[in-house]
Amino acid sequence: MARTSVKKNVVKQVNYLNKDFNDFRNNLIEFAKQYFPNTYNDFNEASPGMMFIEMAAYVGDVLSYYIDSQFRESLLAYAEEKRNVYNIAQSFGYTPKVTSAADAVLNVFQTVPALNNKPDYRYALNVTAGTTIKASSTGTTFRTLEDVNFKFSSSYDRRNVSIFETDSGLPTKFLLQKSVKAQSGTIVTEYYDFGSAEKYTSLKLSNADIIEIISVTDSDSNKWYEVDSLARDTIFVDMENNITNDPASAVDRQTAPYILKLKKTSRRFTTYIDENDRTILRFGAGISDNPDEEIVPNPDSVGSSLPGSPTYLTTAFDPSNFLKTKTFGLAPANTTLTVKYAYGGGIDDNVNSGDITDITSISYEIQDALLSSTLVQDAKDSVAFTNSSPAKGGSTGQTVIEVRESALAHFQAQQRNVTKEDYIVRAYSLPAKYGSVAKVYFVQDDQLNKSAELDNLERTITVDDIGSTVLSLQAGRIPNPLAMNMYTLGFNSARRLAPLSQTIKDNLKTYLSQYRMVTDAINIKDAYVINIGIKFGLMTKVGFNKQDVLLRCVTAVQDFFDIDRWQIGQPIVLADIAYELSLVDGVATVVPPVENNPTNLPILIENKYKITDGYSGNFYDIQSGMVNGVLYPALDPSIFEVKYSNSDIQGKVLGDNLGTQG
Repeated sequence: MARTSVKKNVVKQVNYLNKDFNDFRNNLIEFAKQYFPNTYNDFNEASPGMMFIEMAAYVGDVLSYYIDSQFRESLLAYAEEKRNVYNIAQSFGYTPKVTSAADAVLNVFQTVPALNNKPDYRYALNVTAGTTIKASSTGTTFRTLEDVNFKFSSSYDRRNVSIFETDSGLPTKFLLQKSVKAQSGTIVTEYYDFGSAEKYTSLKLSNADIIEIISVTDSDSNKWYEVDSLARDTIFVDMENNITNDPASAVDRQTAPYILKLKKTSRRFTTYIDENDRTILRFGAGISDNPDEEIVPNPDSVGSSLPGSPTYLTTAFDPSNFLKTKTFGLAPANTTLTVKYAYGGGIDDNVNSGDITDITSISYEIQDALLSSTLVQDAKDSVAFTNSSPAKGGSTGQTVIEVRESALAHFQAQQRNVTKEDYIVRAYSLPAKYGSVAKVYFVQDDQLNKSAELDNLERTITVDDIGSTVLSLQAGRIPNPLAMNMYTLGFNSARRLAPLSQTIKDNLKTYLSQYRMVTDAINIKDAYVINIGIKFGLMTKVGFNKQDVLLRCVTAVQDFFDIDRWQIGQPIVLADIAYELSLVDGVATVVPPVENNPTNLPILIENKYKITDGYSGNFYDIQSGMVNGVLYPALDPSIFEVKYSNSDIQGKVLGDNLGTQG
């Protein structure tokens, strides 16, 4: 048998680290010298072979650039092309702002008839959101963003009342005034026809610079709701807090005019901004008319197609497999969608004060079944708008750099409450129409330690004759890792601290439920209010009127204890109060009060607790809480409040700096 020789294949080493033209050129030369030493050895700059080597290096350099550029454009922090920045930003959940509308605060007025010399609030209107008013000079249209409900008044949504007309000295009409936020933008309505259902269908709006999608309804008057993701099947809705809607919550309608609810919906859409700043509405892929949660799950259909081998038992499942529905919402089919939106914005939308007055479209809500139709019409005709301050904020849209930086910040936030600060900010951001949350304190829950002696579990300061709520200094407690406590307080109509009503707590609970981590348990509780009184003494400088100086000092202490500056758990530093008093013009020195001041403190603080006097009823031992001139609040989450600043702050001038007695 003839023997044949087998030629051994030579594995040629290739350098994959080349990045620029010179690296490619030098590597190709070395490659030719190493593997083709007898074939070509003329590497002179003018040789034909070098022309081909340098052309190959040129192609490699260009391809390397495009690969690097494509990789860079896939990273949001380094992307520069508008299309890529928009795509990545919206995949992170951030929608670029293509325009900025002008914002204004409008004063809204209406008259109501008098009843027994008082306003007859039965004729108070609810001017619904979406009312449009034009600026008389520029013609710019502004749209109200919230309802103006004249029936209610609160510390955050105050209603001012004044006499409008009189007859023989008696009032016959009263003028009601409230404020509402408004936003500029031209309102248009467009119609889109849909045939048979198509998965993930979309539509592009005709105008650019879209400010907001106001409403989307179909031919059957069904509303479609905008969501941040098609996977989100819940949206927030509200309703007026009255006996008809919720008899149990109607008692709290003065502090919580509206009730916040969550609604499941299959009719939903998302908005997408393309590289041309045009707005696209995207719909889901479902064909069922019912929300997913209304379909009875069938556990038998989950995993039924898996083979019996244990190898397949680790297969992952989509929870929607239980439902056997087309997820991500309903696709519009055999209907016409009516899309109402606002567009425009820009610097030209900024108008002067007193210019937004011409009502172009308005609607009202009033229960007028038992009222005089003439008086109801008079109340409607009396509605007027004006802006006491200029409208501002209108500008062009975000630049590519601004979109990129905003998207990076949005992605880190994730719209989830992770830290206690996240919960506090979310609680403060609850709109005032659902109730005012003035103070929030967040702390881990604790529980009694049963192993401790009962005598050490609780030490209570008791007072026999005041009938007050008792604050407890509790010991022998251990943290509860399964829950957190959110202590809250609100304002009453007089803007003084008060516990939140149950309706406000329910609204807050509903609001936080969309941002709460699934493992977080939150207990919403009432914080304690410790009412206090302040006493101080001072010496004035020669030549100053003692009463004027004293009045300015009282005002300084009132500013110091302004409730907006105080938080739950904040201590009182007496030296800070004395320092503020020393800054008042005409004060020579701050003198410690003589009466009931055994420790000679520079400022004397006493507890005001009696319910009969209008205080909270919480008793607190001031002497026990005072440490080195600092008054600490109780162990239970509490806040200090000077409730009646005109009477609870008392000062006394003891003389002047030359020894003259006051």
